[in-house]
Parts: sequence; C-alpha cells; structure tokens
Amino acid sequence: MSGVVPEAGRTGATSARPDPSYVGGEGPSIGELLGAVTADLSTLMHQELELAKAEAKHSATQAGKGAGMFAGAGVAAHLMLTFASLALAWLIGHWLGSLGWGAVVVAVLWGVVAAVLALRGRKEFTDIGMQQTAETAAKIPNALKGNE
Repeated sequence: MSGVVPEAGRTGATSARPDPSYVGGEGPSIGELLGAVTADLSTLMHQELELAKAEAKHSATQAGKGAGMFAGAGVAAHLMLTFASLALAWLIGHWLGSLGWGAVVVAVLWGVVAAVLALRGRKEFTDIGMQQTAETAAKIPNALKGNE
C-alpha cells in the first residue's frame, strides 16, 4: 500500500494528498518528493522573476528622472550662456552700465540653477540598482542544498 488515495473519477491515477487512514512507516514516494521540489523551485524562480521585474521598473523610473534632470540642466546652461553673452555684450557696449550688471546677475542665477539640476541628476543615476534581486538570487544555491 502506498499511502496515497486514488483520485476520484480516474482509474490508476493517484492524488498528492495522503490517505488519512494510512498509518504505515513509509514516507512520501520519490516521485512525490521530486514533484514537491520541482513545484517549490518553480515558485522560487517565479518569485525571483517578479522581483527582478519590479526592481527593473523602479530602476527605469529613476533613470528617467535622472535624464529629465540632465535635460533641465542643459536648458538652464543654454539660458546661462545666452544671458552671459548678452551681459558681456552690454558690459562692453556700455562700459559698466547698470543694464549690463543686471544681465550678469541673471546669468549667475541661471548658473546656480544649472549646477543644482546637474547634481540632482547625477544623484539619480548613482542610486540605480537591483540590490534586493542580487541578494535573494545569491541565496538560491544555499536553499537548494538545504542550508536556508
């Protein structure tokens, strides 16, 4: 007696649920054990894949933010160059005229904006990673050996 109840409606087929009336000393068959290991491994791989997808989506979002910050820095740098050029032209044209100094102040402000956006964009790019997937994937060999 194998200790497994035949599945209803199917002759010769067995179910994975044990017979509650079975009191023998035998454990589950090798086939049942292999089936359970295969199912557990399949579940583990599916969960790892889902985790990798979620982390990749998060990383892509961060990369998009970083790219947007760099684009903003590019626009700000262009405006800085425009105002700096105008200020220099007016400064030379008016030789210390007040309109020129006003343009210089605006150009300096745009320089500050460009610097802030570039630093924020750089930070977004350095924070990209999939650390959790790497950590859990490294544990798979130990789990297969029964160490975890």
